[in-house]
Amino acid sequence: MIVLLPGHVPLADWRNIYRGAPAKLHHSAAPRIAESAAAVARIIARHQPVYGINTGFGKLASVKIGDDDLATLQRNIVLSHAAGVGTPSPAGVVRLMLALKLASLGVGASGVRPETIALLEAMLAQDLLPVIPCQGSVGASGDLAPLAHMAATMIGEGEIVAHGETLPAAEALARAGLAPLELGPKEGLALLNGTQFSTANALAGLFETERVFQAALITGALSTEAAKGSDAPFDPRIHSLRGHAGQIAVGDALRGLMAGSAIRASHRENDPRVQDPYCLRCQPQVMGAALDILRQAATTLTTEANGVSDNPLIFPETDEALSGGNFHAEPVAFAADMIALAICEIGSHFGAPRRDAGRSGLVGPAGIPHAPARPQFRLHDPAGDGGGAGQREQAARLSRLGRFDPHLGQSGGSCLDGGAREPPIAGDGRQCRQCDRDRGIGRRAGLRLPRPARILGHAGGSARRDPRPGADARQ
Repeated sequence: MIVLLPGHVPLADWRNIYRGAPAKLHHSAAPRIAESAAAVARIIARHQPVYGINTGFGKLASVKIGDDDLATLQRNIVLSHAAGVGTPSPAGVVRLMLALKLASLGVGASGVRPETIALLEAMLAQDLLPVIPCQGSVGASGDLAPLAHMAATMIGEGEIVAHGETLPAAEALARAGLAPLELGPKEGLALLNGTQFSTANALAGLFETERVFQAALITGALSTEAAKGSDAPFDPRIHSLRGHAGQIAVGDALRGLMAGSAIRASHRENDPRVQDPYCLRCQPQVMGAALDILRQAATTLTTEANGVSDNPLIFPETDEALSGGNFHAEPVAFAADMIALAICEIGSHFGAPRRDAGRSGLVGPAGIPHAPARPQFRLHDPAGDGGGAGQREQAARLSRLGRFDPHLGQSGGSCLDGGAREPPIAGDGRQCRQCDRDRGIGRRAGLRLPRPARILGHAGGSARRDPRPGADARQ
């Protein structure tokens, strides 16, 4: 059982929760939670309009809501925003999202009651995972749609996956001996406002990338051995002169993996080659740079996971509710983009061995190995490399830049697309459907967009134009 101390949860604990470990809140959080809820009650008793507590939302922020309608207001904001689409999010991401929300509310700055915390804890303990569609309004306005689906299950709406079975939320809660909540003032907003869905997805990407990185290091060492490469490029004196921590760490790891190698010892003397190709020699520089930005992403996400991204925030010491913008997921978006770029570069680097090997004489012009042979697990498949490289690059496009303003500057400056991406490059390198849709939009707007020449070549081969007559001139 992972015990979450709000504001002080290490990255390792979030990783274990993602992998399936149950979690609960540290008992020391209880007094602060109770104080925050009491502060909300005192704010309501003053009968002054306070955003999110007794007012409308977005463009209706200036509309005062009567005390008798406060519970209905919170229920309605949850149900109105539970409008996500797409396939259900993976169990690990949903579990992580619940734990992140629990830790955020546990800081005691959101105004939720202890019974709301108790239900969230019970759902985590019994692995009752809300069905969260993978696409919806996320990022710049808070993760409204995904978190609304989570909050909906807590009031008995929506669906829950309980031990592999998808059930109506009310039935799943009843089977677990739990009762749906009636939301108190501000609680609906506190549950659906925040960055927990974005952060959970970014952390999931980071944790999976850790495994990819480990595999890439081993693959690099195996490739060096199979090509009878040198371990001289991994000498620590080289990397200490440049000083990058990631480069130094990768050099150390590769050197350790090859330590005591009989293959390396077999060609230390009388090897006619002066140096290895880039793909082998530059592993510390490329992988080290990726490691550095992955570490920076991990630092950012650990900070975000331990923060409070609700709005407004409750300060019991002064009975204030302060409106700000902590729901904005810009730090998470930057971290996610960094992870995507690192993955893309790792993949690109390990697509290089065949090209570099051919140039360095390790393989013949037809891809037939000479001695010493290139690794046999590197099959000659230029079509696969061409399409794969394109997909990697398109998948790594900056998600921060895909945004629009649906709230007229009130509930948020813009929204990210919630992962609603479609790989723009087909596996064989052809233009994607998105390009055709973009051209269609341009035509309807009165624009005449030239059709780019179709590039049908692949990595390792020469590019050639579409042979069909008039292909370049068609519009």
